[in-house]
Amino acid sequence: MRVHLGCDHAGLELKSHLTSWLTDNGYEPVDHGPFVYDALDDYPVFCLRAAEGVRADREAGLDSLGVVIGGSGNGEQIAANKVKGIRAALAWSEETASLAREHNDAWVVAVGGRMHTIDEMTRLVEVFLSTPFPGDERHVRRIGQMASYETTGELPPLPESALGHGEA
Repeated sequence: MRVHLGCDHAGLELKSHLTSWLTDNGYEPVDHGPFVYDALDDYPVFCLRAAEGVRADREAGLDSLGVVIGGSGNGEQIAANKVKGIRAALAWSEETASLAREHNDAWVVAVGGRMHTIDEMTRLVEVFLSTPFPGDERHVRRIGQMASYETTGELPPLPESALGHGEA
C-alpha cells in the first residue's frame, strides 16, 4: 500500500520516523514534504499535496492512504478535507483511528505531533492503516450523502422524524 505523507515543522520529526517505519513494515511512503525544518512553513502546501496524491492513486485504482501531521493535526485535517473526494479524520486515540476507517472510510488520518509521543503516534497510524472499511450499509449510505452534497451542493432530505421542526 502506498502512503502519502505531508506535515509542517511540528510534524517533521514524526514524518521522518514514519517514513522509515512504513518502509520497514511493507508500505511505500511518498513524502510530500517538508524536507528541512522551517518554523515558518505552511502546512497546506504539503498536506494538500499528500491528499491530492491519495486521490490520484485511488482514481487510478491503487490502494493508497495518507497521513498528515502538525502540532495538533486540526489544520492539517482541514487542509486535506479541502481536496475533493478526500475524507480526512483527526485521530487522538486508537479507537478514533480505527473508527475513522470502519465508519467513515477515511483515506487520510491527521495526527498531532505535539499531542503524543512518537510511539503513540506511530501506533495511531498503524491502527489507521491496518483497519479495513467493512462497507456496512449505513456507513456507505452516510458517505454517499456527503459525496452527493460535495458534488451537487444539495442537502440530503430530512427524515420523517425531523419534518416539522424548522425545515421543510
